[in-house]
Amino acid sequence: MAKAVYDFIIKNGYSFNEKLEPVELFDSLIRNKFKEPLSVSYLKTLTCLARTLKEELVSKGKISLQFINSIPLRYNNNTSYNTTRRHLNVLVNYLYENNFPIERSKLKSRKQEETLHKPIDNVKKLLAKVKAFNEDLYLCCLFTYGCLLRPHQEIRLLKWEDFTSDLSHIRLSGNQVKSKRNRIVPVSLKIREILKRKEGHLNIFTGLKQPYSRSYFIQLWRRFKRLNPEVDREITLYSFRHSGAIDIFKRTGSITKLQKAMGHSSMTVSLTYLRGLEVAELKEGDMPMI
Repeated sequence: MAKAVYDFIIKNGYSFNEKLEPVELFDSLIRNKFKEPLSVSYLKTLTCLARTLKEELVSKGKISLQFINSIPLRYNNNTSYNTTRRHLNVLVNYLYENNFPIERSKLKSRKQEETLHKPIDNVKKLLAKVKAFNEDLYLCCLFTYGCLLRPHQEIRLLKWEDFTSDLSHIRLSGNQVKSKRNRIVPVSLKIREILKRKEGHLNIFTGLKQPYSRSYFIQLWRRFKRLNPEVDREITLYSFRHSGAIDIFKRTGSITKLQKAMGHSSMTVSLTYLRGLEVAELKEGDMPMI
């Protein structure tokens, strides 16, 4: 008899658990999602989107598919659209999979052009100019070119504990890099000679626990360009990374090594760095033997 009653209750959608109101359920699920090991910047982005969704839920009593689609559609720039769409889908899919009343978006990604930063003709000459301007910016450029790290996150947030004891390598976990994959990067002797190790938990630029703001190197580079108008206007901090990629390929001829050095998840992305680069033509000896 008891089993029959239980089966009837379950079959008709009743529950022994107290049913949460939509806002309470939303808050509970979002809290659980944010307990996952997420990078600081990624968590900040998801928090902003979650706040937007909650405001709509509180105001309208539900989160409609039309509203969900309207968030990425605000952007005309394809990169911004794709990024927002991807992050938003992470939250919406999580809510959907945990029985929150919400529809999944069916918006497709947009094709976007890869941003190609102009290579530097004379890296040593430009580095000398940067060194005379600011030591922090100089070290940032060295890491960007010599270690192929990205300046505004991967380099800016570096701590001494990210280096091996002899400073010969940098070890970054997946939540510290764009590709979300662990990276081990060799550090050249020229860079090691400049470094003066401090306590592991300290940022290598500030000497404190806290790093500089995200705009730190952006502002330094702008000031450097204003004071050095002879530097090509199209040269950016990422031009050092692009130039380093080309140098690696010219010396090794290996796309696989280039992909690994750049920390790319796809070889297709690595190939974009070689656009316009003259690659040696195939010779008869390069062809498969019969």
